[in-house]
Formats: sequence, C-alpha cells, structure tokens
Amino acid sequence: MSWVFHRVAKCVEIGLPELILLVIFAMYLPHTIHMMKSIFDRFAVLFTIPIVWLYAYLLTVGGAYRNVSPKTQFHCRTDRSGLIGGAPWIRVPYPFQWGAPTFDAGEAFAMMAASFVALVESTGSFIAVSRFASATPLPPSVLSRGVGWQGVGILLDGLFGTGNGSSVSIENAGLLALTRVGSRRVVQISAGFMIFFSILGKFGAVFASIPAPIFAALYCVFFAYVGSAGLGFLQFCNLNSFRTKFILGFSVFMGFSVPQYFNEYTSVAGFGPVHTRARWFNDMVNVLFSSKAFVGGIVAYVLDNTLHRHDGAVRKDRGYHWWDKFRSYRTDTRSEEFYSLPFNLNKFFPSV
Repeated sequence: MSWVFHRVAKCVEIGLPELILLVIFAMYLPHTIHMMKSIFDRFAVLFTIPIVWLYAYLLTVGGAYRNVSPKTQFHCRTDRSGLIGGAPWIRVPYPFQWGAPTFDAGEAFAMMAASFVALVESTGSFIAVSRFASATPLPPSVLSRGVGWQGVGILLDGLFGTGNGSSVSIENAGLLALTRVGSRRVVQISAGFMIFFSILGKFGAVFASIPAPIFAALYCVFFAYVGSAGLGFLQFCNLNSFRTKFILGFSVFMGFSVPQYFNEYTSVAGFGPVHTRARWFNDMVNVLFSSKAFVGGIVAYVLDNTLHRHDGAVRKDRGYHWWDKFRSYRTDTRSEEFYSLPFNLNKFFPSV
C-alpha cells in the first residue's frame, strides 16, 4: 500500500502530525495513564482527527497555502471551493438515477475480473476480522455466505450508480484491532448512522473537507494491523522448513514486484503491459496482475498445492492439522455464538 504513505507525503505537515498523534494516543498513553486506558484505546481516532483537522483549518485561514501549487492546495486546504455550499441539504439516492443500464459483454468480463480481485482481498479481511474479534477461524460456509452478501452489495452499487463497488473494508478491520471493539451491535448502529447521514448532503460535505493526508495517516496504522494479522497465521506453519520458506519468500516477492511493474508500465505508457485489440481482455488481465494480494495469493496457492503436497510431513509443515476441526460449522459449538445471523435469519441462510 505504497500509495498510503505517498498520500501522507502530499501534505506532510498535516499527515505526519496525525500519524504521530495516533500512535501516541493508541500505543503510548494507554500504558502511561492507566486510569483512562480504555478511553485512549477506543477513542484514539476520534481524539486525533479533530485536533489535526483544526490544525489544518488554522493553517488554511492563516494563509499558509495561499501562494502554493494547486496540488498542494487540493491536498492540504480544508475549504475546497464550493464543497459545502454546493452540497444539497437532503438528497435521497434512487435506482437508475444516472440512466437506464446498458450491457457490454467485454465490460462485463472486465468487471468480473475486478470483482474477483475484490473477493481475494476481502477474504483476507474476513479472516483478519475473525482473528481480531477473538472468534474461531472462519468455517468455509460462513466465508461463502459473506462473499454472497458482498455480491448483493455490488449489485446494489450498480443499481444506484456508485462510483465504485463494495469490498470488505480493510480500514474497518484495522480499526477493530485498534479499538478492540468487536461487538456486532456497534457495527449495526454505525451502519444505521451512515445510512441516515448519507442523505444529509451538508453533513457529508463537512467530512469531505477533512484533508486526505489525515485519512492516509490513519490507514498507515490500520493497514499495519491487517498485514500483521496475515503474518500471525504463519505461526501455524513450520517456518524451519525450506519448502515453507521458498513458498513464503517467492510469493511475497512476486506479489510486490509484478503489480509494481504493471502499475509503473501503465503510468508511463498510458496502458497496461497486456495491450491487444480486445480492450476487455486487456482490462481483465491488467486488473488481475495489478493487485498485490491477488498475485501473491495465487502464487502461494499454486505452489502450496503442487509442491510435495502428498508427503505426510508436509501436511504438518503447512499447518493444515490446526484447521481440521473448523472445516465444518457444526464441529465447534462456538460457531453459533460467533457466526449466527441476527434477527433469526439463520433459518433462511443456514450454515453447514
């Protein structure tokens, strides 16, 4: 996620203070002021954003960005022209608001590839969330259920004409680790607030005035937590095995290098390395291989399932024996506690 720190560096005088303050509030103060430990843990984000936001506002009204480049003004200023004044007070979204849908086979295949990339990245977030919430490992049926609901979300995105699709929020997974609040009720109430305030255009415009480097600084911490969750699962593998070392090292290296090549090639040439007459095919391949999670995951998956797979000792090296009891929803009595749906929806969407 090199773009995250790149966004912080776009306005380092705002992004860096936010990053430092967040680390101090979340990591240092809870161990210094024991009486308010839970408050600093849970509200570090709510404390630091208004402080740095006010600091950015003072820089803006003080004229710090008056005679600078337009790019610096865009990333640093809190009073982007017409943002709040041009937003309506109330705006209710409705299906097909941008016109009737059209269908193109090539674009459909390209979007399938993009959705598959989102699926791979979301799967990692599903697993990280279960880890941070101290739940049992995800049974395959629960993971499939989550993917299905993600597909429903993408369908609704298309109906309402959003600018992007739905994927599991890596930021929220990192926020869960930072706050240590894994209550489902908290998420339900938050979703209700988001739906309500999304109708109030002025409210959204005020939050849109927060400089992007502030959010980028938050992502530096959130993505670190999610990345550490993935590394944490390596404890179940035999890291002394040269087979494990090769798969791990090769997949991580390819996961960083191949997408970097695709992204740099596209930024220079204006099109991806795969450049044929079929634009839909170009989009499919370039999107897939521009994703670090997809490339690293697919390389690791192929190697892990083909390299000496049937050797008895290899099964323990892979750590598979740790997950046998979680392969079914019914084999662990705690699955009902962690993964049952609210409002008795398990009758309609059962898990096996």
